[in-house]
Amino acid sequence: MTEKHLSSQFDSELNMVSSRVMELGGIVESQINQAVYALQEFDSETAERVMETESRVNAMEIEIDRELSSIIARRQPTARDLRLLIAISKTTANLERVGDEAHKIARMVKSIIESGAARALPSTELRIAADMASGLLRKALDAFARLDTAAALSILKDDDLIDKEFDGFVRKLVTYMMEDPRTISASLDLLFLAKAIERIGDHAKNIAEFIIYIVKGADVRHASMNEIEAQLQ
Repeated sequence: MTEKHLSSQFDSELNMVSSRVMELGGIVESQINQAVYALQEFDSETAERVMETESRVNAMEIEIDRELSSIIARRQPTARDLRLLIAISKTTANLERVGDEAHKIARMVKSIIESGAARALPSTELRIAADMASGLLRKALDAFARLDTAAALSILKDDDLIDKEFDGFVRKLVTYMMEDPRTISASLDLLFLAKAIERIGDHAKNIAEFIIYIVKGADVRHASMNEIEAQLQ
């Protein structure tokens, strides 16, 4: 992930913290997959395991952030090295928030199971969107490990598909609620789930933007797709 420096110790520190971020990403990805499984199978025990993992994710984020602060204080990096460390910090924060979203999904799945009303609602589309969001996060982590700007650009485009899935799902839920007011409570639960899934896609998009920031030194958070593509040429 990183370029070689005169100080082999600095390289070792960068590699170590980068490995920790990938480890955190793997845990969070597993959280999402388990949350999706809990949603697919209405499995309360799996949802509980997702929720129990949150404390581990939170602790890892704190540890990584502490190590980054130590490296910056000791090494006083500049240019690309500083961008890398800043991007790692922001990526870690986004991964922790993905874990939060997985926790929300698991908590809501348990609530839906207890209500017993969700099986009559259109949850299949929600599962498709969840699989898309999980796949997008996996692509973002792979791209971050390789600092692959082409893959980052592809992720930014793919996030639009998740947004479209969310919009379509919301329209379908509104139709269900209008046709049968008895479904309002369960529909709102599913809407909450859909928003959490959409947010996972947003965090994957953020990680892709950090890749471009590291490699090109350009902040593309508010840039159009044409402007981003121009930056990468």
